[in-house]
Amino acid sequence: MKRTLALLFLSAAASPLFADTWLILPFFNLSSDTNLHWIGESLSESAHEALGAEGIIVLGRQQREEAYRRLSIRSNTQLTTATVMRIGELLDADQIVYGTFAFTPPEDTASVKTLGTLKIVAHILSLRRARQGPEYTEIGALEDLARLQNHLAWQTLQFAMPKASPSEEEFRQRNPVIRVDAMENYIRGLLATTPDQRMRFFTSAVRLDPRMSQASFQLARLNFEKKAWRMAADSYARVTPGGVHSREAQFFLGISRYRLGEFEAAAAAFRSVAESVPLNEVWNNLGAAQSRRNDPEALVSFQKALDGDPADPDYQFNVGYALLRRGENDKAAERFRAVLERRPDDAEAITMLGRSLRRVAQRTAAAPSEGVERLKESWEESAWLQLKSVLEPKRPAEKTSQP
Repeated sequence: MKRTLALLFLSAAASPLFADTWLILPFFNLSSDTNLHWIGESLSESAHEALGAEGIIVLGRQQREEAYRRLSIRSNTQLTTATVMRIGELLDADQIVYGTFAFTPPEDTASVKTLGTLKIVAHILSLRRARQGPEYTEIGALEDLARLQNHLAWQTLQFAMPKASPSEEEFRQRNPVIRVDAMENYIRGLLATTPDQRMRFFTSAVRLDPRMSQASFQLARLNFEKKAWRMAADSYARVTPGGVHSREAQFFLGISRYRLGEFEAAAAAFRSVAESVPLNEVWNNLGAAQSRRNDPEALVSFQKALDGDPADPDYQFNVGYALLRRGENDKAAERFRAVLERRPDDAEAITMLGRSLRRVAQRTAAAPSEGVERLKESWEESAWLQLKSVLEPKRPAEKTSQP
């Protein structure tokens, strides 16, 4: 992957076409109720996911928090336009979305028909063009928060992709109206400081509304970290196709299936990712799943990963192992030597090199039950998409008229 990205960077340096990088800041809570701070994060997340799902480059939460730390900005602070610009400049963002929301509790608490009213105001600031963009306002009941923020996210998408964004009807179909309590649990899970807290909030979000795809994704990540492969696979499988996390979910679903010994399902997951994001690690893991199924295409997949990054010793090892199983001992030995040049103490590579040099009938000596194929658990989609957008920017398609 490193070699592939390096080559893309060299090509990008000569390219006059650059894709905008977006930064979505939390919306500031104008009300006195600090318990509602989560709404500002929810508004930010919905816009982030809407843009990211369309392949737009959006800076992540960790990058934003690092900028706040470096500029000594406390969370839940109302930002001036100058501060917004400083954050954007620090993160090299081109477009920034920020805003405020106000909450008005119901006047008649005796016969409550609504939880209260929200007024949301969003701004877009273009740093590249050095001008203030449009302002959007949404007003509605708190219980309609999902509908309000979906419409706000769609409007942002219209500005970002004026000729290629989905119609509002299409966008609504992709983004169901989620229960407010499920959304609150999801956001509180993102803000939680311990794995146990995050697990509790994400579990509650999925229980309250199983359509909460984002919560399923975060729950899957926690289970994956715990090596709870079955629970991780079940949660990754619930992530909605086409969303901002869908390809990453499929990638880690493939790893979870592989760890469970479900190699055919693992190969299917990796293959689906490779069709849209042909990362080296995806080809490598597809080759590993194919190898465990005695699929002769394993060598082809391993070789694609190695072509992308010849310096990676794991890719060298896997190609060598596939060659060894085919009885191509001399070629296999070359690959294992390449591994040892980079990792002299690699015991498995030493063993496999010895087998190659002994010229044994390797289909029995290197049985697939050994499971020595090496997986990759890194995920570099954002870097890939960013460089791809620079080198091969999409031409906006004309929007079709809606009936």
